[in-house]
Amino acid sequence: MRIAVISDTHDGYPASLPGRVASADEIWHLGDVCEPEVLVEFEQLGKPLHVVLGNNEAHNLWPLELTLERCGWRFFLTHIPPRRAPPGVHAVLHGHTHVPREETDPAGVRWLNPGCISRPNRGAPASFAWLTVANGRRLEWKVMRL
Repeated sequence: MRIAVISDTHDGYPASLPGRVASADEIWHLGDVCEPEVLVEFEQLGKPLHVVLGNNEAHNLWPLELTLERCGWRFFLTHIPPRRAPPGVHAVLHGHTHVPREETDPAGVRWLNPGCISRPNRGAPASFAWLTVANGRRLEWKVMRL
């Protein structure tokens, strides 16, 4: 299963992005969409779209966090990274910092951030990521520059 992970669109994204993620099995947005209309092109791709609330939304249309299980892996999706991973998750996916992240903590939990689509930070380029999951295989994470 191949999942496109995006974050921090802040009401905009490059015109090429929907085409680049069209082959995804699912799309996960890690917050700071801002206006829901921003997601229309992604919804029109016909893929499952999971979204969490960021700190710049002026509404509460999405949950603050989601726990999803795919191919035996449990993922915690949130916008602002928590201090600790929730029990039982294999990976924490977050946005907010506008900087890509791929780390493994001492407990073996992966911490992943696709970076920012619209306003990269600290010299990081605009980016999204591909998360590939399969039963019995290691998670694959690849950040893609825009």
